[in-house]
Amino acid sequence: MRRKKTPGKSHTMPIAIGSGIAIVAIVILVNYYLDQTTLSGQRFGDQLAQIQSDLKNETQSFDQNLTQYKNGQISKDQMLKITDAHILAVKNILPRYEDLKAPELFRPSLELFKLSTQTQIQSDETLREWIVTGNNATSAKSDQLLQQSFQYEMNALQSYQTAKSSGSQ
Repeated sequence: MRRKKTPGKSHTMPIAIGSGIAIVAIVILVNYYLDQTTLSGQRFGDQLAQIQSDLKNETQSFDQNLTQYKNGQISKDQMLKITDAHILAVKNILPRYEDLKAPELFRPSLELFKLSTQTQIQSDETLREWIVTGNNATSAKSDQLLQQSFQYEMNALQSYQTAKSSGSQ
């Protein structure tokens, strides 16, 4: 006698295998996506750090020249040339923020870094005016803008760290 096939058993095995393959594929794709997101965030962080480093180096060099000017070691004409070159260098750094591919979590911090740099440029332009006129009110305005730039940068760093810690969880 022949055994009769139990209905449905022959169809369940291929469905189970197909489901298992689909689950494995989804897990692989999710892991790949998470790895790519992590790499993208790492790349963004490295590029942002390079921009900030370049800005810091430019600013430190300018501050050294400014100190020399205030001590009478650099003439007014030399300082104006140095200031113009500095302002141009910082303005050339500013578009580099636009080239960054910021993950969504980091966009607010990126905007704050840009705002900080824009405010620093305003401060430097106001400082240039002080060099030309010698008006102490202009120097005070430049200092105020520089302080505001620093505050934006501190807020940007805090925002960046918050995004970084919430993104790694």
